[in-house]
Amino acid sequence: MSATRLLVLGAVRMRGEAHGYQVRQDLLLWAADQWANVKPGSIYHALKKLAADGLLEEVSTEESELGPDRVVYRITPQGEGEFFFLLNKGIAETETGPAMFNAALPFITTLERGNLIFLLKSRIQQTKAGADSTRLLIDNTIAPIEGQLGKPPHVREMFTYWLVTIEAELNWLQDLVTRIEAGEYTFTGESPDAFGNPPR
Repeated sequence: MSATRLLVLGAVRMRGEAHGYQVRQDLLLWAADQWANVKPGSIYHALKKLAADGLLEEVSTEESELGPDRVVYRITPQGEGEFFFLLNKGIAETETGPAMFNAALPFITTLERGNLIFLLKSRIQQTKAGADSTRLLIDNTIAPIEGQLGKPPHVREMFTYWLVTIEAELNWLQDLVTRIEAGEYTFTGESPDAFGNPPR
């Protein structure tokens, strides 16, 4: 599961048509170079790979005064499907990791409000399960198992750190769902100008 793949598909889709430099500028605005390890080279590689996979198509070439000509891409119907597959998975499934979730967040408004709420509630359930599992790890450091060395007591601090982090995410997720249910932000189906959708 690649955060770069989702980000690049989303950035091209959002513009309608885009070349690599435009995609790079958009991703730098979201600081994706810091949290998704998106480097300039990886963006251009992703564009070529996505085109080779039939998820993007080349539509034109623009001259550049600074270097080689710029290839302009647009998303294909297969690319649309892949974008929404990755977006839904990145939001709903905690196992995809923080980079995928961060890559999905700029594009949440490309979904319908009810769909996003459903996906976030799924993530909340998984996050609660993760908190419960972490509490068990903490409890097991307190009660040593007979005949085993057990974990050093200070390892509990690591598990406690995990729990505090998970609980913070859980609180934020629940607050986000409450705000979205109350009408915050504009989503697909509510306005043609919902952020992240191609220009009309």
